[in-house]
Amino acid sequence: MKKIYLICSLAVFLGIAAGISFFLIRDANATIPTTTLVNQTGDTFKLGQDHTKLKLVEFIYTHCPDICPTTTQKISLLEKDLEKKGIFGNKIEFITISIDPYRDTPEVLKGYMKGFGINNDGNWMFLTGDKQNIKRDQQKIQEIANSLQFQYKDPGNGQFIHSTYTYLVDKNNKFIAKFPMGNDFNKQEVYSKILDKIN
Repeated sequence: MKKIYLICSLAVFLGIAAGISFFLIRDANATIPTTTLVNQTGDTFKLGQDHTKLKLVEFIYTHCPDICPTTTQKISLLEKDLEKKGIFGNKIEFITISIDPYRDTPEVLKGYMKGFGINNDGNWMFLTGDKQNIKRDQQKIQEIANSLQFQYKDPGNGQFIHSTYTYLVDKNNKFIAKFPMGNDFNKQEVYSKILDKIN
C-alpha cells in the first residue's frame, strides 16, 4: 500500500513540476510581434520596431473602475524615479495599450494621461486602434496580448474581465518578467528589475 502512495505522490509531483516548467518556458519565449497602432496624438506607432530600449508594457481600458487606473498611477510614480536616475526615455520606455480601442480614442487616451499628470513627450506611448480600421487593429491588440499571455474579454456590459499583469520586455521585445497590477504592483521591485537589466 505504501508503494502505491509513493508512486501516486511521485506522479502528482512530476505533473506539477511539468506544468510549472511549461509556463516558465512559455513565458521565457514570449516576444511582442511588430505591429502598427495609433498613439495618443493620432499618429501611427510601430510597436516592436525599437531595439534600443527596455519596455514596460501595460494593458488598460480607460473605463476600468479600479485596477487599471491604480496601476497607471503607480507606474507614473515609477516613471519619476526612473527620470531621477536619468534612464527614462533613453534606456526604457513605457507602452500602455488599450484593450478597448472602440471607446479609447487618441483624444480619450490623451485625457487619461492628463488625469495622471503624464507628459506627452514620446517616452510613454498610449496605443489604440485606428478608427477607420478598428476591427483590424482590435485583432492586432489581441495578438500582442496573446504573445504575453494577457487575456481579456468584454462580457457585454463594457466592463472588461482581464488578466492582472504588466510586462517588462527587453530590447529585442522578448519577455523578461511580469508584475501584478493594481495594489499589488510593487514599484520598488519593478524599479530594481529594470536597473538590474540595464546595468
